[in-house]
Amino acid sequence: MRSEDTLFVGGPMDGRVLPVLLGANGRPPRHYEIPVPAAGGAPPAVYVYRLQPAAVSPKLGLPRGWRYVYEPEGRPGLRARARLPWRGPGRRKDARERSGGTPEG
Repeated sequence: MRSEDTLFVGGPMDGRVLPVLLGANGRPPRHYEIPVPAAGGAPPAVYVYRLQPAAVSPKLGLPRGWRYVYEPEGRPGLRARARLPWRGPGRRKDARERSGGTPEG
């Protein structure tokens, strides 16, 4: 697998460069989570970093390299993701309500 040296900005990993595995499309993952074990049986802390372009080419606007930026609140929830038009929420439930009850089967 290919890896790329990626800069981490902010948080406890500020200024460090780590090799990050690239995906099939040649980009690092959108979020990078670093688990840190806690002493005394406490749950481990997880540091979350979000991917950002390090620089943008002036003519085409394409990203030139990547960096990770610290997210102190943690990873955003699933509701923060973009909604796709062909994936409506609760289609089966809506269809049952329109038909007037449970589907016959």
